[in-house]
Amino acid sequence: MASSHSSSPVPQSKSSDAFFKKEMDATKCFRPVQSLPDVCPKEPTGDPNNLCDSPSLVVDQHRWTIYHSKVNLPAALNDPRLAKRESDFFTKTWGVDFVDTEVTPSFYLPQITKEHFALYQQEIAPREKVHERCKSIYTPKDPFDRTLLHTYDKSRTDLEQVPKIFMKPDFALEDSLTFNAVLPWSHFSTAGGKGNRDAASSKLLQEKLSHYLDIVEVNIAHQISLRSEAFFHAMTSQHELQDYLRKTSQAVKLLREKISKIDKVMCEGSLRVLRLSLTRNNCVKAYNKLKLMATVHQTQPTVQLLLSTSEFVGALDLIATTQEVLQQELQGIHSFRHLGSQLCELEKLIDKMMIAEFSTYARNDLNRPLEDDCQVPEEERLVSLIFGLLKQRKLNFYEIYGDEMIITAKNIIKQCVVNTVSQIEEIDTEVVVKLADQMRMMNFPQWFDLLKNIFSKFTIFLKRIKATLNTIRSVVFLVLDKNQKTRDLEDTLQKNSAKDSVVDTEVAYLTHEGMFISDAFGEGDLPPVAADATSQRNTSPNSEPCSSDSVSEPECTTDSSSSKEQTTSSITPGGVEMMISDDMKLTDLELVRLANSIQELLYNASDICHDRSVKFLMARAKDGFLEKLNSNEFVALSRLMEGFILDTEQICGRKSMSLRGALQSQANRFVNRFHEERKTKLSLLLDNERWKQAEVPAEFQDLVDSVSDGRISLPEKKTVATEERKPAEFLIVEGQKYATVGTVLLLIRIILEYCQCVDNIPSITTDMLTRLSDLLKYFNSRSCQLVLGAGALQVVGLKTITTKNLALSSRCLQLIVHYIPIIRAHFEARLQPKQFSMLRHFDHITKDYHDHVAEISAKLVAIMDSLFDKLLSKYEVKAPVPSACFRNICKQMAKMHEAIYDLLPEEQTQMLFLRINASYKLHLKRQLAHLNVVNDGGPLNGLVTSDVAFYTGNFQALKGLNNLDLNMAEIWEQKR
Repeated sequence: MASSHSSSPVPQSKSSDAFFKKEMDATKCFRPVQSLPDVCPKEPTGDPNNLCDSPSLVVDQHRWTIYHSKVNLPAALNDPRLAKRESDFFTKTWGVDFVDTEVTPSFYLPQITKEHFALYQQEIAPREKVHERCKSIYTPKDPFDRTLLHTYDKSRTDLEQVPKIFMKPDFALEDSLTFNAVLPWSHFSTAGGKGNRDAASSKLLQEKLSHYLDIVEVNIAHQISLRSEAFFHAMTSQHELQDYLRKTSQAVKLLREKISKIDKVMCEGSLRVLRLSLTRNNCVKAYNKLKLMATVHQTQPTVQLLLSTSEFVGALDLIATTQEVLQQELQGIHSFRHLGSQLCELEKLIDKMMIAEFSTYARNDLNRPLEDDCQVPEEERLVSLIFGLLKQRKLNFYEIYGDEMIITAKNIIKQCVVNTVSQIEEIDTEVVVKLADQMRMMNFPQWFDLLKNIFSKFTIFLKRIKATLNTIRSVVFLVLDKNQKTRDLEDTLQKNSAKDSVVDTEVAYLTHEGMFISDAFGEGDLPPVAADATSQRNTSPNSEPCSSDSVSEPECTTDSSSSKEQTTSSITPGGVEMMISDDMKLTDLELVRLANSIQELLYNASDICHDRSVKFLMARAKDGFLEKLNSNEFVALSRLMEGFILDTEQICGRKSMSLRGALQSQANRFVNRFHEERKTKLSLLLDNERWKQAEVPAEFQDLVDSVSDGRISLPEKKTVATEERKPAEFLIVEGQKYATVGTVLLLIRIILEYCQCVDNIPSITTDMLTRLSDLLKYFNSRSCQLVLGAGALQVVGLKTITTKNLALSSRCLQLIVHYIPIIRAHFEARLQPKQFSMLRHFDHITKDYHDHVAEISAKLVAIMDSLFDKLLSKYEVKAPVPSACFRNICKQMAKMHEAIYDLLPEEQTQMLFLRINASYKLHLKRQLAHLNVVNDGGPLNGLVTSDVAFYTGNFQALKGLNNLDLNMAEIWEQKR
């Protein structure tokens, strides 16, 4: 209809599922849909090209569109142009053209005719014939008996005649409604001449009821006839059952008579004996209960007695045992209803007493006179306290000891200061009240002795703490070892119980089978557990049985109560024997943590001593006292502190960094002051140095000789025969002569002081290396400024920097370079392997010094080079010979040789003059080329040869230069 009219034709799918897909070409597959002429003239018609004519809700929202039109629906449906108004809904909706339009048949759907079913009819026709033939041959059997069915239907029909009221289960004529329904009073009325008719009605009713009765009786008879066989069989079985019951009743009566006789003859006496035995056993248990109650009643006085002797562990064990007896064996006793709470309060009181006792013990132990005795006082008392605290799980008792350590450490320093100040008469304690101010009034020896005394007291203090804490840790480890042994014992018992259960199963099986154990097992094959069980049965044949209304409990006292606490004897390191009970419910983890905390407490004791010592040092260092110490005093202080640090590390087993850090801080300040003093001293020496050769005192020669022996140390000053030794002109170092200035001699001593300070204070090795490197660099740069840079002209007032000044400066630098490897080896032996990278400073310094020496040599050559340039530029080849130019050159070279020969080694002098000779040949060759003088044997050549021979003779006549090859032939241009 509408859908077929408006939808486009669809192609038929080739697949068996007959799915259809729309054709993508709209021009071939879609028919143009006729639009509604009146209602929606602007509605899209299905043409893709006309889709753009539809109004947009966004663009056209402010102008009138078709969406603003409002048309009445009946008016739209009632088209006035239609002649007939009886058209259906579709005609009214889509117009008259909808009905008259013919549907074009789809060319995709084939035309189906009867010929398409011909093949199917041919195949199914033979099967249909066979099926009809089988139906006619085999008639279905009637599963029901027609006779029975007929009889059943007849009886059912008869019963339906009987009214339903008679079939109700609650049918009763006593009910008035039921009676009126069955026998209406209208049938028994005699008024109004209707007697005959009523009689007839009553008769009819009677016949009807009789008919109903006959129907029911007939049906009952019919049912009985159907079940007659089962009915008579049930009646017969009933008679047989009555006979069996009668015989059974007689047998039961006879059996009861026999059992009554047996009970009187055999059982009454035995049961009476058992009953009396059970009564006796219950009386014994009641007596034991009363004894146990009497013992429990004495618990509180006994606890008070134990507490008076500080037996805390025994009191706690007694309380725990009593609590367990109250909860198990004496539970419900009215007279003891308040005893449990009283014991709990008593236990809390014991906790407070133990903590107070431990605090008192710690205070007395730490405040004893600090003598050499480091034994633990009253070790048995301490061990008892620790066991009690562990039993009560008061695992933070070590914090009390830690607090007492802090207080005692403060008191030790205070007492030492008071004792020392009281012995010094210069300090008036009435004027100077504060201890810190009194301490600052001490000089270094007094303060040093005070510090030494404090360190010795702290050492004894730490040894005592270590002994006490070792005793406490030993108690903890004893409990831990007991726990481990208990677990091992439990594991062993579990394994044995598993084996026992196997044997008990075998014994039970043999007993059940009526065999004796000795018959089943050979004498040698009898298991030990079974043997024990057998022996117990044999030795106690008269064991008393237990009734169901009594509790089987052994005779008990306070020592054999249900708690059954087992104790193990253990000996502490001090030789104190203690009994460890099994009721300490502490896990291994808790005990290990407690042991670690106690060990940490020893480390804290070391830290406390170091911290108090640091505060003592800082109190004295407020006025810069420590920074004003000289080297010997600071070295003594450093050694004392290092010794104390090593002692505490040996006692406590761990390094404490506070005192070491304070020492390092003071050492850094000392190093800074040490370095600044010596750098300032060196600066003043250089500023006043006139760069003239100085005499070498004998003490400096001894200092150098001591270094040559392989050790770097400052020799002790000699007071005998020192004045008789005269100063030397040169410094002899390993057979070589060094001409030096006074500044360099003092610099060597300063360098040795650095090295000696490193030996005395190893912790400042790296700082000293850095400072020494800075000092050597400063000397190199400052000497370069003063000599090469001619700074000495303004600083000292020198007129000029001579070649002697340059040569002396070079030789001083060479002396310092000689000692750099020795200094490097000295520091390398005292550095850690990871600090070896700092030694590169010495390599850089050595290179700088060599460069400086090379610059001085170049400066000496440059001086002669400028002289040669000045003189040879005016040289003329003429008589007389030797010329004045060559005389001046030889004179200047002789002066230079005289200035430097005694200062520089012979090898350096030869190398220097060879470089000067090379410069001389270069300038002479240039001048000869300028004068066009060639080596042709002519008169000019002869004059030049004479001058050169004069130069060569004078050059080789200089001391140490006679064997040098001058190679003067290079002054002539080579002929090509």
